Amino acid sequence: MRYTNLGRTGLTVSRLCVGTMNFGWQIGEEQSHAILDRAVSLGLNFVDTANMYGREDGDGLSERIIGSWLDKSGMRDAIVLATKVYAPMSDRPNDRGLSARNIIASCEASLRRLRTDWIDLFQMHHVDRKTPWEEIWQAMETLVGQGKIRYAGSSNFAGWHLARAQASADRRNFLGLVSEQCKYNLLTRQAELEVLPAAAELGIGILPYSPLHFGALSGALRKQTAGRTLLHFSERAEPHRAALERYEALCDELGREPTAVAIGWLLARPEVTAPVLGPRTPEQLDLPAAVLDDPLPDEAMRALDEIFPPVGPAPEAWAW
Repeated sequence: MRYTNLGRTGLTVSRLCVGTMNFGWQIGEEQSHAILDRAVSLGLNFVDTANMYGREDGDGLSERIIGSWLDKSGMRDAIVLATKVYAPMSDRPNDRGLSARNIIASCEASLRRLRTDWIDLFQMHHVDRKTPWEEIWQAMETLVGQGKIRYAGSSNFAGWHLARAQASADRRNFLGLVSEQCKYNLLTRQAELEVLPAAAELGIGILPYSPLHFGALSGALRKQTAGRTLLHFSERAEPHRAALERYEALCDELGREPTAVAIGWLLARPEVTAPVLGPRTPEQLDLPAAVLDDPLPDEAMRALDEIFPPVGPAPEAWAW
């Protein structure tokens, strides 16, 4: 396994992150625990979840599954644990968003479900357009002071949200954001326009989710030919058929699995800290882990840019 720092912090994380959105929704506790066991055996020390994942009537099932594994495995000190706050957790109006009340209450509820005393990375799952940053940072500072969280991060923020959030934190002499978790893959490159440049300037690590674009980049066309059609194929793969045909042909030329190429491309992006994987079996971690020791050659990176062109130039490019 290879490791890096999370953004501008001194915190060391594996170059791959175990995403747990499938825990509870797609797979049960036993299989989820097996995935976490395999992750640890491969050297992955970064686990990401959210209060809303796998929930049942507002209760975070994914967090509870991770909590039971932490109890059983005794691996809490070895894991960098990340979760999120924002999504509605009940029908009550204050059980959502980024008010100080909900940030603190959600953190305490996550701690109970995760059966831990602290959360390493507490992420805002979405920007809250109604809550001032002074209130948000006051709540985060309180949690840091109480030892309940170590760092704050964001998810699904625009570039200007990152800049505004960090400016507010700087005024308070607070560390502010250390990571941004955004949708980023070969088929979804919009983050390159503003989010990645802003994050790089501010020292914010990028944690791309959906690195395989819901499976479209995992060899969806060849799987369809073999009779294993991707879920929601008509929405997630069919609109990109021409590019995916070229992509899978390139993967064949390279002698690499499409999943490995998609993950390898992200790992080669200088702004990326760790792609967030979404395994449903322990074995689905093996191939991404192997990619770390077999980076894509430069000619493959250039070919991928031809197949999946960048959305547009960096912000300064259209100004004189």
